Amino acid sequence: MGQHIVIVDDDPITIKRLRRVLEKEGYRVAAFTHPQRALEHLEKKGADLVISDVKMPAIDGMTFMNRVRSHLPHCEIILITGYASLDQAVEATKEGAYYYLAKPFSPEQIRTLVARALEMRQSRLEARQLKADSGKTGFPVIIGKSPLIRQVEITIAQIAPTDCNVLITGDSGTGKELVAKAIHAASGRSRGPFVAFNCGALSESLIDNELFGHERGAYTGADESQGGLLEAANGGTLFLDEIGEMPPSMQVKLLRVLQEKELIRVGGRKPVRIDVRIVSATAKDLKLAAAEGTFRKDLFYRINVVNIHLPNLCERKEDIALLAYHILNNIRNRGGRTVDAISSNAMELLTNYAFPGNVRELENILQRAAAICKGRVIRVGDLPSDLVELELHTYKRPEGSLMTLNELEQDYIAHVLKITGGVRTKAAEILGIDRASLWRKMKRYGLH
Repeated sequence: MGQHIVIVDDDPITIKRLRRVLEKEGYRVAAFTHPQRALEHLEKKGADLVISDVKMPAIDGMTFMNRVRSHLPHCEIILITGYASLDQAVEATKEGAYYYLAKPFSPEQIRTLVARALEMRQSRLEARQLKADSGKTGFPVIIGKSPLIRQVEITIAQIAPTDCNVLITGDSGTGKELVAKAIHAASGRSRGPFVAFNCGALSESLIDNELFGHERGAYTGADESQGGLLEAANGGTLFLDEIGEMPPSMQVKLLRVLQEKELIRVGGRKPVRIDVRIVSATAKDLKLAAAEGTFRKDLFYRINVVNIHLPNLCERKEDIALLAYHILNNIRNRGGRTVDAISSNAMELLTNYAFPGNVRELENILQRAAAICKGRVIRVGDLPSDLVELELHTYKRPEGSLMTLNELEQDYIAHVLKITGGVRTKAAEILGIDRASLWRKMKRYGLH
């Protein structure tokens, strides 16, 4: 059966139009002209999405929305009105409405908007379920449903039990350490330690000491023998991040460990036997580096028994909403601001952004947005300025017939005001006019 949608509007013609469009798409639709009856239905049967008029007798749309939200926190809500107001649109999205749609609207607008709203709801629910599943199993969760991420998950499941060495490639911020932890958790070494080391963070001598340990008297201050991270990872997995930055002398020593399953501490002579799986990661092209002689070929072949390549975030746009809600859940669980949702315009902006910093950049953006947003919904104005600039540059006129110059100006001013959250000083600055001129145009077009 299709997803369940409830329509509330005191205009029977609007209900008939909406019902016809949505039932053709395969949705189950219940329609009401009185909001109280709609609330009674929602309490008994719930809904995936509610489409509600704003101006209704007995209960106005905003009050109705808040009552639905208190009973069905995961139900998406679209508000429709014949008396569009910028202030009310801002307030509605701030309070949790997925979208605020002005009448008249086309069937295509409704189809697109409903599909996006239900997709957003599904992402929120999947993110919560993934978090719950991770808590039960203790396994790291690879977030995503795109074909590229599904293939990564399949490869992890195939190679985790084999104990072979793995090279994870991909740009910075794509989640290489998370994949390494998932490999360890799904392997026979999961009861053993998982130890991570960044090869680009220390000097050659410090890398030597950190990885291989030292004997007493090996250097000034070495008052007692101490094992390194390779020994600490015995029986488990050692994750070597940025292995392409490892100095040549350390490459030689690591190669011996991989070949002989033993190491010699700094200042020592006696070999120490170890049993460690090596999972490496790099943002470099190690095959090219090996061909150019800047990375040892024999070591490259030893660590690259299986290669897992992680795609950039812009290559899996369908995962952005799921990742975003997973990040918001993590922020909430760490004691941060409680943010329930991301507005449709903000999510569209995130989906179209290139994300040069990948998942790590998305996390930083949402941490900032959650900290500064004034309500429980992240809106466009809560996102960094470079994303807002992108939204301004990708402005699209409404579909339908060609617009007059005045209609186009009105629509663009409304677009900028929505982005800035109704802050007129900022809107005037973007439009290149003074605040008084903006006020006059808003008055002329009824945008107050």
